[in-house]
Amino acid sequence: MRKIEVELGVVTRANGSALVKFGDTVALAAVYGPAELHPAHLREYQTGILRCRYSLAPFSVEERKVPGFDRRSVELSKVIRVAIEPAIFLEEFPKAVVDVFVEILQADGSTRVTAINATNLALISAGIPMRDFVVACSVGKIDNCLVVDLNGIEDNFSQADINFAFMPNRNKITLFQGDGQLTKNEIKELISLAKKSCEKIYEVEKGVLSGKYSRQIS
Repeated sequence: MRKIEVELGVVTRANGSALVKFGDTVALAAVYGPAELHPAHLREYQTGILRCRYSLAPFSVEERKVPGFDRRSVELSKVIRVAIEPAIFLEEFPKAVVDVFVEILQADGSTRVTAINATNLALISAGIPMRDFVVACSVGKIDNCLVVDLNGIEDNFSQADINFAFMPNRNKITLFQGDGQLTKNEIKELISLAKKSCEKIYEVEKGVLSGKYSRQIS
């Protein structure tokens, strides 16, 4: 795996925020809420709503991206929400909304899983009640070799790639999304590799949170 770096509280006006780096991929997530949802007809009266918006900064890639919210942004916004939603006690704040904004500041592969990790940490730092962490990583197959944490070149030339999100304490997969051809045994092995990688990421993230909030308490 590439070097992982985590920083909390980088957006001072947000209720919670986190900057996560997987190698040269950098994701910034900011959480606002829970807050009363307007207009009223959008409210769910038995539960809260999680809204996610993923955006790739124009300067994040080698060839400057056209600014704006495109089809890929819509897709990945939904992917992040689907991966994170099972961990949140949304029933604790009916008629309310939690908004998550994720900006990819630099892209070098595995942007959606980096975004999921940033979102998880931003939600925790915002005090949103959660059942468990949601930790994510990418796995895949390159030159008939199974690998973890694909960078941009590896992603572009891989035979297969899978985006994986996991609740480590509940041993529950919340996202399994991939492309390419894999055998049944290869899929089993990649799931095992992904879980082991997520456990390592979990320890890093837990350590950062523990260090930050234990200092505040003391």
